[in-house]
Amino acid sequence: MAINRRDNDLKAVFTRRALLLGTAQLALFGVLAGRLYYLQVLESDKYTLLAEENRINMRLLPPRRGRILDRYGIELASNRRNYRVLIVAEQARDVDATLAALAELIQVDEVQKQRVKREIERRRKFVPVVVAENLSWDDFAKVNLHSPDLPGVQLDVGETRDYPFGPDFAHVVGYVGAVSEGDQGDDPLLELPGFRIGKSGVEKVYDERLRGRAGHSQMEVNAYGRAIRELTRYDGQPGDDVVLTIDAELQRMAMQRFGEESGAAVVMDVHTGDILALVSNPGFDPNWFNVGITQAQWRQLNSDKFKPLINKAVQGTYPPGSTFKMAVAIAALEAGAVDASTRVFCPGHMEFGNTRFHCWKKGGHGAMNVVSALEESCDIFFYEAARRIGVDKIAEVAKKLGLGAVTGLDVTGERRGLIPTREWKRAALNQPWHPGENLITGIGQGYVLATPLQLAVMAARIANGGYAVEPRIVRPSATFGPEPDQRLAKDRWPSLGIKREYLELAQEGMIRVTSPPRGTAQRARITLAEYAMAGKTGSAQVRRISRLERETRVRKNEEKPWEERDHALFVAYAPIHAPRYACAVIVEHGGGGSTAAAPIARDIMLEVQKRDPSRKERSVPGVTTAAAELKGGG
Repeated sequence: MAINRRDNDLKAVFTRRALLLGTAQLALFGVLAGRLYYLQVLESDKYTLLAEENRINMRLLPPRRGRILDRYGIELASNRRNYRVLIVAEQARDVDATLAALAELIQVDEVQKQRVKREIERRRKFVPVVVAENLSWDDFAKVNLHSPDLPGVQLDVGETRDYPFGPDFAHVVGYVGAVSEGDQGDDPLLELPGFRIGKSGVEKVYDERLRGRAGHSQMEVNAYGRAIRELTRYDGQPGDDVVLTIDAELQRMAMQRFGEESGAAVVMDVHTGDILALVSNPGFDPNWFNVGITQAQWRQLNSDKFKPLINKAVQGTYPPGSTFKMAVAIAALEAGAVDASTRVFCPGHMEFGNTRFHCWKKGGHGAMNVVSALEESCDIFFYEAARRIGVDKIAEVAKKLGLGAVTGLDVTGERRGLIPTREWKRAALNQPWHPGENLITGIGQGYVLATPLQLAVMAARIANGGYAVEPRIVRPSATFGPEPDQRLAKDRWPSLGIKREYLELAQEGMIRVTSPPRGTAQRARITLAEYAMAGKTGSAQVRRISRLERETRVRKNEEKPWEERDHALFVAYAPIHAPRYACAVIVEHGGGGSTAAAPIARDIMLEVQKRDPSRKERSVPGVTTAAAELKGGG
């Protein structure tokens, strides 16, 4: 009986345990079934997508960068084939040996080798790493020929930026370079290895427009991320072309005309504001920055005394010298300090306080009015005019004419120059304005600074009758050839509020500057009447002339070290009878404006008029040949 009872108890315990175990198993299988139902039925779309994303890799494709063209469609920045050599670490049995073998075929220095090794360490072993790019066809073919003996080496043909004219347009067009940390933004294109963006010039200002929109490809990959095959491909939207107002042939001619001189030139349309040439000499090869500038090239650019990296046309600020005298003349006329008949006697110097102020002509000019003072660039007349009106009135007119402020031209690094006032000196230097400083300001020296672009704008506003033309370097519509909108400045721009009679006196003075017998630039005049040019010479001192030098003249400009010579300047407009183009030229340390800058301006102004497609051979309307010659035709 006891044994049977024990057996029954054991059976009851086993049955309960089996029941509990079965229940637990049933619950577990229920949970698993529910989870499977949730994953495979309720969340099936989500996990199908995740599985596809693991199998399919979306990759960005860089778009083709837009071109930069001149006003006639000549390519100033384009794209060319980029022959590249890459290496895949997992396919190379020995990376060092492969790089050494490549170095026997193409240029691969130690710096490149170390860079490749660092890239390999940072990336997965199956990701290609660029060893060399922008190879010549001969080098590319050489590597291709030996590729069977170069394990892990891949050959690739892509695209890279190309600047076919090199230094001639470096400062206008700019260049592209690799994306730096400071350039990172929301555009995923900026994260692509080797992607280039605009770093200066039009390339930088219009970078997003030139860049285009990324394409993409769908790649089937394995569990390790290795590409197996391409499923779909969309090449994206290429960047837009940008058409400049620049005339490529005129720009190249102007660069060549400077020769070995350091300086700048600007040519603009006085009615539209189109910049036809923006020259800064010497230039540099922008292709260096695209392909990767070497240390030797960088040292060469930075050590050059002519500063080729600076865009002198918009970043160079210089005392305008006597080219500033038109602004002073108009200011004095507006203030009523002088009129057309006012005469000032020039004995060659002027006493003011305990200081003697000298005219450039030692013996003096005699009696001068506002026109003859511009014609012969008499310093004494403008000392006296500036003394009568003061610096603030001069500044008011100078700013109307476009000096002392950035023009807003679509290039990088433009500087504002400086037109001083009494308030400016108190704020900037914590010093009062001294009366003698009015005189120095009156001849464009002292604190006055301007860029060649601003001087060209000044000449254009005087030439077009006093309208606030603003310069532009990109055409408003992507059209080629002559400007379709032929409206004059008076129908495009607001008036400066300067009386026409004052502008005409300034114009007459500029006309006489290039006319015999007394014009300071008569030897640089354009002798063809229909192309005749008006202008104004200027020389800007870079150091104060000592009393001994002034009295003995033992050292002429050409006898001084280059860095101590005066800057040579010239501003102009043409043709005289119907102004269309304005120009400003500066030759750094060139000496006299009439001898160094004016001949360059003459050749440029003659060329721009001959190249004008809207012009036809014609005589000056209503002007006889003799009269035309009197106005500067010579």
